[in-house]
Amino acid sequence: MNVACVQLNTAWESKPANHAKVETLLAVAEVPAGSLVLLPEMFATGFSMNVAALTDSYTHETERFLARLASRFGVHVLGGLVTTGADAKGRNEAVAVGPDGRELARYCKLHPFSYAGENSRYTPGSNVVTFPWREFTVAPFICYDLRFPEVFRHAVKRGAQLFAVLANWPAPREEHWVALLKARAIETQAFGAGVNRCGRDPAHSYSGRSMVVDPRGVVLADAGDRETVISADVDLNSLLAYRREFPALDDMRGDLP
Repeated sequence: MNVACVQLNTAWESKPANHAKVETLLAVAEVPAGSLVLLPEMFATGFSMNVAALTDSYTHETERFLARLASRFGVHVLGGLVTTGADAKGRNEAVAVGPDGRELARYCKLHPFSYAGENSRYTPGSNVVTFPWREFTVAPFICYDLRFPEVFRHAVKRGAQLFAVLANWPAPREEHWVALLKARAIETQAFGAGVNRCGRDPAHSYSGRSMVVDPRGVVLADAGDRETVISADVDLNSLLAYRREFPALDDMRGDLP
């Protein structure tokens, strides 16, 4: 089973440009049907605080694009977009769509990035979400969530075998991105896939480094710093065998205050 990460240099606040870029990159990559395709956090706009310009709540432009993309390539797609909540603040979301164009899950970022002021413009989510991808159970997370291991543990308790992190993770903290992706995979005994953007926006540079990591922390694919699509095979039977061979998850404590 194939996981693919689409790493792109996002055009600032331009949904049509980014939709077209993603479609072109996927067509060139020839990702196998049935794959799980990951797109970065706010892939269609960049990490902007301008909720009114980004929101998909009224046009559903990016939601419809995800459905078309999944249908065209016969894949499952998980992509980041912005909607508007009842409080008029934004919701930084990851939306999963199946090959039939049907929405499978919608996750809202649990930890807005207060260091950049995201918490003043975006409402945090309230729960961990999982969705089925063929035999796997997948848990989506978004960028800053990666620094909070407790939510990944919670996802594992709900059956997650693969976690997907959609990000706009800046270049100065690249080593944290790599180390934390490996750590989350090791401590949850799960496959991890992180998809990041590359290039620049008006405020930051991004080094990419989208990657797929196995439950032992071994990197199966690494995108480097350029626009590209990477992919790796993930095998559920090997994951389950590893969990039986080294049953560390059985020793998780649920009784601590």
